[in-house]
Amino acid sequence: MPNVNISLDEKLLKDSKEFAKSHNTSLNKLLRKLLTNTVQSSSDGWLDECFKLMDQAAANSKGKHWRREYLYNE
Repeated sequence: MPNVNISLDEKLLKDSKEFAKSHNTSLNKLLRKLLTNTVQSSSDGWLDECFKLMDQAAANSKGKHWRREYLYNE
């Protein structure tokens, strides 16, 4: 894979590394993902990404069910 050199001011570089670390990734992977999502985004890829993130969330409704009419204040 080819390498690319970019110039960043020191604060942006430091903040970027901290952001990547706090999201358990490397700056290289973060930049690759940002570029891929920006340049090669597909119109239906976002839906797959949403479902993937929902699956990873490990949320629990604790048995509570939601219905459409709960959204309206009657």
